[in-house]
Amino acid sequence: MLRAGSTPEWWDSAKLELANRDVLLKSLIEEFEEPRLRSRGDLFATLIKSIVGQQISVIAASAVWSRLFDLVGEVNPESILAKTHEELRQVGLSNRKVEYIVGIAEAWTEGLGEIDWEQMSDEEVVQELVKLRGVGRWTVQMLLIFALLRQDIFPIDDIGLIRGMEKLYNSGNPLETSELYEISEKWIPYRTMGVWYIWRSIDPEPVEY
Repeated sequence: MLRAGSTPEWWDSAKLELANRDVLLKSLIEEFEEPRLRSRGDLFATLIKSIVGQQISVIAASAVWSRLFDLVGEVNPESILAKTHEELRQVGLSNRKVEYIVGIAEAWTEGLGEIDWEQMSDEEVVQELVKLRGVGRWTVQMLLIFALLRQDIFPIDDIGLIRGMEKLYNSGNPLETSELYEISEKWIPYRTMGVWYIWRSIDPEPVEY
């Protein structure tokens, strides 16, 4: 597993390549050059944080995550399972999200945590984890980006990504899904980098999961 603080080995070459291919993205790369994407080095914690962040604002998700950390300390299966449903609810999680998080923690202790995720393809990781209740493709894509540092992830359902691309490429006017994909084709095989810089352009704080 990647160590905490690891950065993608492909980052520098990708930056040069995308800056040459996409003049609008180049402006973001130059404006938001640092910090670069880093891995938490903890796939379980990244997965739980992505559950926390589902369908709420970045600010709200950060507040809930901070309270969860204060409650359990290090976020791992054991620390989650040591708390009651109501204790987890009190940090600001919905009943359903508590059920999801506890279910993931249980699955992790029952063998999911022993899988060598780094040896799996992006789609294999997706197919394994979407079996978990509450885990959809977007959630796994956050894990692929922020824990495994995979280089070609394009989370088309991410509203921040959509709005950022509309702002950069279409003066803030709506873009069809097909148009978003067409723009992203210029970034292949480094779509993760394109996504990262779009996120950076709409949020002064780097996205973390």
